Amino acid sequence: MSEVSRRNLLTGAAVAAAMGPAMLAQPTPVMAAAPLAGNQSAGWYRYKVGTTEITVATDGRSVFKLPDTFVTNVPKDKVNEGLVAAHMEKDMMVIPYSPIAVNTGSKLVVIDTGTGEKNFETTKGTAGQFHSNLKASGIDRNNVDIVIISHFHGDHINGLLDANNAPAFANAEIMVPAAEWKYFMDDGEMSKQTSDRMKGVFANARRVFDALKRKVTPYEDGKEIAPGITSVASYGHTPGHTSHIISSGSSKVFVQADVTNNPALFARNPGWHAFFDQDGAVAEATRRKVYDMLVAEKMMVQGFHYPFPANAYIEKTASGYREVPVPWNPSI
Repeated sequence: MSEVSRRNLLTGAAVAAAMGPAMLAQPTPVMAAAPLAGNQSAGWYRYKVGTTEITVATDGRSVFKLPDTFVTNVPKDKVNEGLVAAHMEKDMMVIPYSPIAVNTGSKLVVIDTGTGEKNFETTKGTAGQFHSNLKASGIDRNNVDIVIISHFHGDHINGLLDANNAPAFANAEIMVPAAEWKYFMDDGEMSKQTSDRMKGVFANARRVFDALKRKVTPYEDGKEIAPGITSVASYGHTPGHTSHIISSGSSKVFVQADVTNNPALFARNPGWHAFFDQDGAVAEATRRKVYDMLVAEKMMVQGFHYPFPANAYIEKTASGYREVPVPWNPSI
């Protein structure tokens, strides 16, 4: 073997010498690094409940430093323990936004609308993605028949308007909870507000609905308000906060809106009162009642502030509940 190797080496050297400068003149290929992509793919996901098709189109997320009073009835260090236990960053809060579109076969329905197209520029693309992701999923917002609003916080209603403050869903009926409409459109209730945050909620609700010329349809609790979609009172987060059950055949999903904020904190610790909950005690009672029902009925939940694609099942634990994400399905 050594003799063969020596002969081959000598032969190779002779060939190289014969080629001389011509061989040295050949360019040496450079293996450059691939450029970084720098952006994310479109964020949408589909699944079925019976024959009803649901499209989750993310609006992105909000990331901010954890305020001292983000949970109003628990010290900040305890909240940080909850973040670390969920493998989240200490002293930082991440809140995803996950509106959905529901195709019942006869109606195309959107439930909640995200933070709005203007917010895409404001946040440099971190949020305000709902309309672009809805389009990327193949849904034309001009074909939406009904938009159902759960409550009047900006991350749920601002997407009713486009970047020019015109109606984003030009051909849709806008349905709002009757109790929510009564409260937030009441000048007397608005005059009672003392915090800047609540003054802002009232002002923003009027900004959005005035741009729509207040052309809305109030709906009541416990009613089928669109084919296969029933409203469920879930007060506390706001006075008229409403969730929805989507049913098709024997299949159901509970669209909870803000029964919890990020589940890593507020499903696992149902007694914690989020800064955003207008009545923390009522919100907690609602949360426990809803989650006990989800556990008992083994019903899937679609959570507006759950990590994308924001559907899970709920299990009971010694201290509260635990969300179990539904595995990604590559087909519908």
